[in-house]
Amino acid sequence: MKRALLCHRLLFASAVALLQTATTLAQELEPRTYSASPIGTNFLVANYTYLTGDVLTDPSLPITDVQAHINLVALGYVRTFGIAGHSASLGFGLPFASGDMSGNVIDAPREVHRAGIGDVRLRFAFNLIGDPALTPEEFAKRTPRTSLGASLTMTAPTGQYVPSRLINVGTNRWSFKPEIGISQPIGQWFAEASAGVWFYTDNNNFFGGNRRSQDPLAVLQLHTGYNFRPGLWIAGDLGYDTGGRTQLNGIPNQDRRANVRYGMTFAAPIADGWSAKLALSNGFVTRAGGDYKAVMLTLQYRWFDR
Repeated sequence: MKRALLCHRLLFASAVALLQTATTLAQELEPRTYSASPIGTNFLVANYTYLTGDVLTDPSLPITDVQAHINLVALGYVRTFGIAGHSASLGFGLPFASGDMSGNVIDAPREVHRAGIGDVRLRFAFNLIGDPALTPEEFAKRTPRTSLGASLTMTAPTGQYVPSRLINVGTNRWSFKPEIGISQPIGQWFAEASAGVWFYTDNNNFFGGNRRSQDPLAVLQLHTGYNFRPGLWIAGDLGYDTGGRTQLNGIPNQDRRANVRYGMTFAAPIADGWSAKLALSNGFVTRAGGDYKAVMLTLQYRWFDR
């Protein structure tokens, strides 16, 4: 009985990672994050993401058929502006997640459902080289060129969290990702690359007062795509992450990641100021967590300051 209970907890401890990670997936394998925009541009964004797939655990455990089905809705706002002659942007997003996780522990089925507000996400980006702060009129006359930017993304522990529950929507910790990215136009084509590292504070109230910590997680993204006309484009996406091993009260788990994901993104204007985007991604090489499928639909409204 104790072994079954332990495995039951380990099953859902591994599922926690996917449910909590889902609250920050709005920009997973996201192209054009370092592309230029004129200053004084406002973006209002609504996003829906569906995730499904396996949550991998220690293969020595008697846990099979681990599945998660997660629905994520996020609302966000982004504004661009100028700093010392360089373009910059500041955005935030608020997610709501609803997830069902199931699996067999020693041939006995287990399942759980959680729903609630996730952790708030903030992102500040600053252009270093290539795209000065331009008004919409100046921006329309510019010639696209290589741009290099940096960003800092932060998630705050504002999501729904109950310490007596093993699985929560919120993470009860802070996380930070400094990142650098480059965007290169090549005629109608474009190529982009970004590299960053997630850093996590400890969750000191994890399931009954335990301490859950996580090593830094390095992430790399590569994108290439084609612009048919302004706002209408398609891109192929590739992402790699490594690290992120977790510890419970200082004891490491066997969940260090070394995963590769691939996907495709299609964006199109649908009305004056309005655009939509469809993104699909899947696990390609998976060591721990990340062997799931994702479908993301985004609706965006853009307007300029008067």
